Amino acid sequence: MNRIVLSRRVLAGVAVAALALAGCSSKDDPATDPSASANAGGVAALTGELKGSGASFPNTYYQEVITQLKDEAKGLTVTYNSIGSGAGKKEFGQGLTDFAGTDSSVKDTDGVAAGSFLYVPTVAAPITVSYNVKGLDKLQLSADTLAKIFQREIKVWNAPEIATDNPGVTLPATAITVAHRGDASGTTSNFTKYLAAAAPTTWKLGSGDTVAWAADTQAGQKNTGVAQLIKAADGGIGYVDLADATDSGLKFASIKNKDGQFVAPTLEGATAALAGAEIKDDLSYNPLNAAGAAAYPITAPTYILVKPKYDDPKKAALVKAFVKYVLTDGKALAAELHYAVLPAELQAKALAQLDKIS
Repeated sequence: MNRIVLSRRVLAGVAVAALALAGCSSKDDPATDPSASANAGGVAALTGELKGSGASFPNTYYQEVITQLKDEAKGLTVTYNSIGSGAGKKEFGQGLTDFAGTDSSVKDTDGVAAGSFLYVPTVAAPITVSYNVKGLDKLQLSADTLAKIFQREIKVWNAPEIATDNPGVTLPATAITVAHRGDASGTTSNFTKYLAAAAPTTWKLGSGDTVAWAADTQAGQKNTGVAQLIKAADGGIGYVDLADATDSGLKFASIKNKDGQFVAPTLEGATAALAGAEIKDDLSYNPLNAAGAAAYPITAPTYILVKPKYDDPKKAALVKAFVKYVLTDGKALAAELHYAVLPAELQAKALAQLDKIS
C-alpha cells in the first residue's frame, strides 16, 4: 500500500466511502435490514448514510477501511470525522452522529447519558513515545524517567535519569521540548493512565482526556499535530499513535515494562499486552502496564460507541452492518496500518455486543 497516499487520506480528516457488507443469516428481512438486502440483491442494494466522529488514534484504520470499499456499494455513504475522543463523545451525546470513536471511557462530563451507549472494541495499538534528538538514534525510558520528563522535572537530554536508562549512550545537552495533545483526547487519557499506574509515586498530573500540563510545554491538535511539533523541535518528545508516528518518520523510544524489559512499540508488543488484559462486562478493558516480558506497556484500546436503540430501524441495521465489517473483513488491513487485531475471545464478545442494538 502506498503510505504517502494513505497519509493524505488521513490528514483530510473525513473520508466518504461506499461500503460492502455481507455475512447476515437467511432469516434476516431485506425490507428492514440493509445487510440482508445486500445478501439478496448484491452490495449495490445497500442504501443510506452513516455519520461518525471522534478519536484520531484509530483514524488511519477507520479511514482506510471505509475508503477501500468506496466502489463496492455506492448507495451507502459513511463519514468519520477525526476530531478527538472528547469532541466525538460530545457530538454522539448530542445526537449529531450515529456512532463515535473513542479511546477513553465515557465520563459524566462527556455529555453522553448513562444507558445510551454500548462499547464495541475494534483494534488496539501502541502509543509511541516519539522523539527528535539530533544524533540520538536509540533511546530507552523507564516510567519514572518518562513521568519526570513530561511534568518538566527533567529538562535536558543528558540528565542523570536518562543516562541511567541508557548506559553507554552519549547524550547531548539539548533542551527537551515536550509536546502533548491540546484537545480532549483518549490518547492523552491512556498515556497518563499508564504513567499513573507505572510511576505512581512520581507522576503528579493525574489522568484523563485533558490534564494540567506545564506552561512551558507545547500543545498540538490530534496525533498528527503532536507529531508535527516533535518534528519541528530538535529535542522534541511527545506521545503519538504508531500509525501517525510512522507516517511522520519519527523515532520511538523503547519503554521499560512491568517485567523490567525495555520493549519497542510494535504490534507484537501490543498483542502481548492484549493477551493479559481483563475484559469488563461492558467490554471496556485495560492493556496498559500489562505483565509479560514481551508486552509493550503503553498499548491502548479503542472503541466505537453505538446506541442500544435507534429511532430508525434501518439506521440500526446499517450501524450493525458497518461495525461488523470493521471487526471482520476490515481487520485484514489492521497490521499493515500498524494496529493490532483483538484476541479471539474479545473479538467474539465485540460481535455479540452488536446483537444488543435495536
